[in-house]
Amino acid sequence: MATRQPPTIDRADIQGDILSAYGNKYDRASYMLIHIDHPAGGQAWLGSLLGRVTNAERWSGPKPETTLNVALTYSGLRALGVAEELLRGFSDEFREGMAARAALLGDYGESAPERWDQPLGSGTGHVLVTIKALTTELLERELTDFKRAVEQAAGVSIVHEQPTQPLQEAREHFGYADGFSQPAIAGVAKHESFADGVPEQEGKWRGLALGEFILGYEDEDALIPSAPAEPLGRSGTYMIYRKLSQDVALFRKTLSEAARFYGHSEEQLAAKIVGRWPNGTPLITSPDRPIVNFNAKDPENNAFRYLDTDAEGSSCPLGAHIRRTNPRDALGWKGLKNAGLLSYRHRIIRRGMSYGPPLPAAASDAQPAEDGVERGLVFVCFNASISRQFEGIQTQWVNDGNAFHLGHDKDFLLGDSSTTNKMTVQGDPPFMLSPQPAFVTTRGGEYLFVPGLAALRFLASGADGTRT
Repeated sequence: MATRQPPTIDRADIQGDILSAYGNKYDRASYMLIHIDHPAGGQAWLGSLLGRVTNAERWSGPKPETTLNVALTYSGLRALGVAEELLRGFSDEFREGMAARAALLGDYGESAPERWDQPLGSGTGHVLVTIKALTTELLERELTDFKRAVEQAAGVSIVHEQPTQPLQEAREHFGYADGFSQPAIAGVAKHESFADGVPEQEGKWRGLALGEFILGYEDEDALIPSAPAEPLGRSGTYMIYRKLSQDVALFRKTLSEAARFYGHSEEQLAAKIVGRWPNGTPLITSPDRPIVNFNAKDPENNAFRYLDTDAEGSSCPLGAHIRRTNPRDALGWKGLKNAGLLSYRHRIIRRGMSYGPPLPAAASDAQPAEDGVERGLVFVCFNASISRQFEGIQTQWVNDGNAFHLGHDKDFLLGDSSTTNKMTVQGDPPFMLSPQPAFVTTRGGEYLFVPGLAALRFLASGADGTRT
């Protein structure tokens, strides 16, 4: 495609933690879901938050002690009194909500909406407020002030709260470094980090168009994505919030039992499932052992592809988690010179944080591996199209193996367990991981809209879109 100049980005109008992550310096976070009883109360309360909402401007000094950001469900926009004419401008999947699309996402059985933590997915939650803090003390202080303000406001109440805390070394509960390999965005990322952007022919890379993530800007088709009328349709994005419970004991048990037949260590087998070693080293660049002192923040450490060096999956299996959720060039070329790959329009900006304490390693076979404590991940991502980006990854890559010529095989780490959930580790001979219950269960979720700052002021002012 023709080279385009990066857009001029109105960072002051875009909420924070989207274009650039706040980072792991924030030691605690809390996600609170607010219910609005009537529009006037909701508008007044939302207006009281405006001066505290963090935007996307770069910080010139130390990080703020706390941050606050706001997102709304479709039912929340209605609860604020937004006019139907404006509401019709939002995407169908956002208006339906995550619970209504559970079957499409593979959320059934133990992950079905009727088993979700209440009131997630019920339509009762209207505004999701995310507060992050550098320390526990700072978060507790901020939460005390926030909750007091909610109690004193008319017509609003907290109906759900989810505390989170990053694990050591930015790892998740299965033990793997997480949170890197984010999409490089033109106008946001430095040129040298385009290795996380769109891989093109002749070894080149480029940043993704801003409109793939932020409404009101051109996307990869050089079009402005469909959005509600301004100011709602400018500087906003869609947010996916999913509470995912991780069965760490089952994961460890499965690895231990399978490794006895694999002929290699549990760590090596786990790396084949994930596609990376625990410290983040990709198998595609180091298949036999992790790189000592691997630096995941170095863009060059994510500048890898699959077709030229590992098309058959001998280093990184075709069904490995990172290969399925970001296939890079593994799905082939479109056939047009420098046209990019089939996968780049499914990229998402991932945020979120772990919840619950780590599961200690068993001291002996006599010590039970499970402790009955819930733990997992609050998965958060941002995209301009829920259906094409988040749902595309979940349905076409995680829960369906056809794109990878793997038939009914699902992502062994994250896929639902409704049908065959095995995995083939390529080799001579190949090794087959047997089907097992799901390691990850959905405990709830919401589709949300993150307004720009001008849109937030519009919503808080009581403007309903009927004025001319």
